[in-house]
Amino acid sequence: MLQVNNLEVVYNDIILVLRGISLEVPDGSIITFLGSNGAGKSTTLRAISGLLDYEDGEIKKGTVAYNGQLTNKLDPQEIVRLGITQVPEGRRIFAELTVDENIRVGAHTSTGGKSEIERDYEMVLSYFPALRARLKVQAGYISGGEQQMLAIARALMARPSLMMLDEPSLGLAPLLVAEIFEIIKRINQEEKVSILLVEQNALMALAVSEYGYIMENGKIVLDGPSHKLIENEDVKEFYLGIKEDKERKSFADIKHYKRRKRWLS
Repeated sequence: MLQVNNLEVVYNDIILVLRGISLEVPDGSIITFLGSNGAGKSTTLRAISGLLDYEDGEIKKGTVAYNGQLTNKLDPQEIVRLGITQVPEGRRIFAELTVDENIRVGAHTSTGGKSEIERDYEMVLSYFPALRARLKVQAGYISGGEQQMLAIARALMARPSLMMLDEPSLGLAPLLVAEIFEIIKRINQEEKVSILLVEQNALMALAVSEYGYIMENGKIVLDGPSHKLIENEDVKEFYLGIKEDKERKSFADIKHYKRRKRWLS
């Protein structure tokens, strides 16, 4: 469905952020994208969704293709119409609008009639029943967990075939994280929406996904089936905090170049 091939992205014509990354999202799958802060994960999502221009970024090399169609030169609204939506890091809901208005904004690219939009609206609320009681409340006044649900609900209103989620667990309590990840799994299975999931909660992300990519310094340094990554010693040590000798590992004591050498060996 989605193919990113040898992508290089530069900010402000100076800063090379992505260094030739390639990844695939097969139809109907959940793919996770792991990495530390600043690794380039969010930049990858912006490159796919056409939002680099708004951040003074530019694709210098490589291609992004969706169902065989190159999307590098398309505007964000055209990419949404193709079936790709993004739930950005930090939710980015419209705080001054009500919950109801935020959800309906997601249907602005819909080509269906009013009855179809209303069916989608009810479908979305079936996944997020907590939002039904908050429909007339300004979105800025609802909780962080409800705002994350709202951001996903808004993206789902566009009827995507691929939804990209950027750190959906950020700042949420563990019980809410578990609930949101369960909803993500249901959306994937019941609505046949493919998911590209950027996460720092590696254990949760690998548990719900079929395949994973790990990024360091703008490069993909490791990839494979999620069940194999979760058993990888380096993934256990650097992302799950587990060492075979049960010794706790301090990230402050790990030299970055040493980590890179281990990934590539």
